[in-house]
Amino acid sequence: MANFGLQYRKNFGLLITFLVLVTVLFVTSAFFARTMTTNFVETEFNNKKVEVFDEFIKPFNEFFTTKVPEISYYQGYIDSAQGAEFSNTVLRRYPFVDNVNFFDIVFTNRDELGKGLRFNNLGISSRNSYNFKLDKDNRFIAVHQSSDDYKNHAEDFNNVMIKLAGFLDRVSDSTRLTDNDIYKVFYTLQPGKISYLNIPRMSDIMAYKTMMRFADLPKSDYEQDLFVFAIEPRKMTITNKYPNLYEGITIKPVVDQYVVKNAAYLHTELALPGALSDYKLQFEASREFIQSDINRRFFPVMIALSVIYLILLMVGYLVYRNVMINSRLYQLQYDFINNLTHEFKTPVSVIKIAGNNIKSAEKISDTERHMYGRILDQEADKLNALMNKLLSFAQIENKSIKFNGEYIELEEFCQHIFDASHLKYPDLQLSYEIDVKNEMYADPVLLTSVFQNLIDNAYKYAAPDRKILDIRVQQNKKNFVILFKDQGIGIDRKEYNSIFKKFYRVKNQFNQQGSIGLGLAFCKEITEFMGGEIKVDSQLNVGTVFTLTFPVEVKKA
Repeated sequence: MANFGLQYRKNFGLLITFLVLVTVLFVTSAFFARTMTTNFVETEFNNKKVEVFDEFIKPFNEFFTTKVPEISYYQGYIDSAQGAEFSNTVLRRYPFVDNVNFFDIVFTNRDELGKGLRFNNLGISSRNSYNFKLDKDNRFIAVHQSSDDYKNHAEDFNNVMIKLAGFLDRVSDSTRLTDNDIYKVFYTLQPGKISYLNIPRMSDIMAYKTMMRFADLPKSDYEQDLFVFAIEPRKMTITNKYPNLYEGITIKPVVDQYVVKNAAYLHTELALPGALSDYKLQFEASREFIQSDINRRFFPVMIALSVIYLILLMVGYLVYRNVMINSRLYQLQYDFINNLTHEFKTPVSVIKIAGNNIKSAEKISDTERHMYGRILDQEADKLNALMNKLLSFAQIENKSIKFNGEYIELEEFCQHIFDASHLKYPDLQLSYEIDVKNEMYADPVLLTSVFQNLIDNAYKYAAPDRKILDIRVQQNKKNFVILFKDQGIGIDRKEYNSIFKKFYRVKNQFNQQGSIGLGLAFCKEITEFMGGEIKVDSQLNVGTVFTLTFPVEVKKA
């Protein structure tokens, strides 16, 4: 059969393009994932400071909105002892309160006025003032302030009273104190300082207004309390809720300008409010520090991308393997068709020639008639044997063949096969030894096919002077063991797994003109179909041993 160079079309260009595209996508995805992770971490660095700030400012807010207003519960009747007790509690609970100044204040319309201010007919003076603080040993200290000490704190006193006088000037009987009025009038916030005047009753406020406007009123006195809390923000506790983002968080004066000494550092700031306004929270981290957090977040992303990439590479490999398997299968099928055609062509040609000779001959002698009859019979047997092998193999693969098992007396069974082999291959040196105790349960027709194929191979794949085959049939406790040992060309070890595949042919000088690659595959299928096993052991240019193993005890269907 002419070989027109037909080939299985393998478009490796598409496969290479796929692999390149997948690799480019992987690298691009990894790059963008890294960039997005970096941007995300840096954005968090700038945004999460608000949560740290909220946690930082919480004790101060508690002090400002809850503790300080407790002063008003006393309605101005706090004496020095109560002021000391209250201040001691504040100083110990809130370390950022550095010290407390307490003023015991009187509102009066009398002419006599101590240290204080007068607004028309209303006089406001401090009868006593104290400074409370904790020393370095955390002991509470109360200091009664002298006139000179009062002068140092007169500004705090004056600021509060001036605001109150302005409020009294515009208050009326219909006025109701709002939160806004309270914060504007009774609180005074300065950097590092909170002043608080206890909130009087509305009736007292109207009395102060009346005393300020009219001079001929009965003389009366009203008590008020003023606390001035000195705040030290640097004593506030910083809780770093995000240690993976912020390497350091510090409280710095606002006037300290952050100078980036090293471009590898990230930093951000957040100003503090009200009495803390002279200070700011400063957040900073080195690039190396941030890099560790970026790596931690990027690692699972990279793992996921790598898994996807490996899956795609595996898909590419499976496609490649499938292409190569299909290519080999295509070549095997092509060789099978080519060789099968050759196998059929030879006997068909011989039959045709013999038929033409008989047809064209005017007379045929008995010798010629016997010769042509023998030729036609032999070639017909070849075609029949080939068709039976193909049919049996197809039936085994489709599981449509029936197992006609029976007990075989192996010595008699083997003797018939060996006698036929002597007739078929007169130059084959066949020796055998049969040593069994039991009959073997098998399909004699199928077992005969296995024997014939292995004998045919031993004869075919051997040099003319080494056509030698030794067969041993043995039995142990569990199995019948049948060995076919020849002295042929041998089989390369790397081909052990391939020789039992259908359409596979060993490439050698003895296999150039006629093998469809089904012999050993046929033997394997039949052996396993009957519950047995076939193995091969070979050495190049020395010989090959095929070992058949069948169980002694067989479960009948």
